[in-house]
Amino acid sequence: MDFNVKKLASDAGIFFTRAVQFTEEKLGQAEKTELDAHLENLLARADSTKNWTEKIFRQTEALLQPNPGARIEEFLFEKLDRKIPSRTTNGELLGQYMLEAANDFGPGTPYGSTLIKVGESQRRLGGAEREFMQATSISFLTPLRNFLEGDWRTISKERRVLQNRRLDLDACKARLKKAKAAEAKVAAMPDFQETRPRNYVLSASASALWSEEVDKAEHELRVAQTEFDRQAEVTRLLLEGISSTHVHHLRCLHEFVEAQATYYAQCQQYMQDLQKQLGSANGEVFPNANAPPAPAGASPSAAATLPLTPAPGGASAGAMQADSLKIEEVQPPATGTRKAKVLYDYDAADTSELSLLADELITVYTVPGMDPDWLIGERGNQKGKVPVTYLELLS
Repeated sequence: MDFNVKKLASDAGIFFTRAVQFTEEKLGQAEKTELDAHLENLLARADSTKNWTEKIFRQTEALLQPNPGARIEEFLFEKLDRKIPSRTTNGELLGQYMLEAANDFGPGTPYGSTLIKVGESQRRLGGAEREFMQATSISFLTPLRNFLEGDWRTISKERRVLQNRRLDLDACKARLKKAKAAEAKVAAMPDFQETRPRNYVLSASASALWSEEVDKAEHELRVAQTEFDRQAEVTRLLLEGISSTHVHHLRCLHEFVEAQATYYAQCQQYMQDLQKQLGSANGEVFPNANAPPAPAGASPSAAATLPLTPAPGGASAGAMQADSLKIEEVQPPATGTRKAKVLYDYDAADTSELSLLADELITVYTVPGMDPDWLIGERGNQKGKVPVTYLELLS
């Protein structure tokens, strides 16, 4: 094995000197060169950027892929530089199960036909989720990962070099301080030239030796100071680039919001279309769902087959009653009122109807002879007819 023994010994000596200097600084036994305030602020800002970028990156990964096992698998594929296998989303899998169940139960049955409609919508939702995950991974996660694995590693490397240069500089300062103290001590010794010439010769030799040591320490200090200043400038330039990183991440954040807004808009549109399909089919699936209550004392079978008495002109009595219904005279029944959540905004066509706002809660009930597609809705002192398809009955 080819290696340089002198270089190995020199590196070991430098490492030992730095370790001693670092330990003495921690124990308060050695002075430490402080960085200028601007550089300290840049370092603090860089550390904050790294910490928060890492947290945002990890949490965005969890948002896109809640399964920890799947995230670990994707991480391993990335490190092995292999293509991540395509994975079916939960919505797509649910839609597939519903479609298979519909084929088993019979597509022509009410339950089977509804399963088909809901299953198709779930597959569309799953596809929208997949597109959102891909767009977010490219436009948002990748830039954050590139910063953490690229720019930040470079900054960390130069910071470690700066730390070593500072330790070398402080070690040189301590060495020069000790050499000057020894030189001053030797110079302060009494002059033995007349009485003890041999001691004088030894004193002069020691003084020259320490003077040479001071010159050497001063030279090493100048070199260490130059290297420290150069490394501090390199580190400062890299840290000032954090501002550009913030600008780039800001653009990526806007792209993430756009992708998320598009995804939620698609989901809302798919679900509104599904609700309309299911709402139009309610009358076919549940023909007696909104039928008026049976007269008191009548059996359920009798109420189900009770014929309507024709009114003059061929119209049914119920239709005439609905046409002549005066909203202000309608009173809520003692029992049978329900709470309903409004699904979509609705503008009243005339004074007999009640305008609605999405997501508000109202009280609804029906009256005998009323069109099954409508209910009476109340909001405070306001009252009017409301369409059933715009409501979600809660209780």
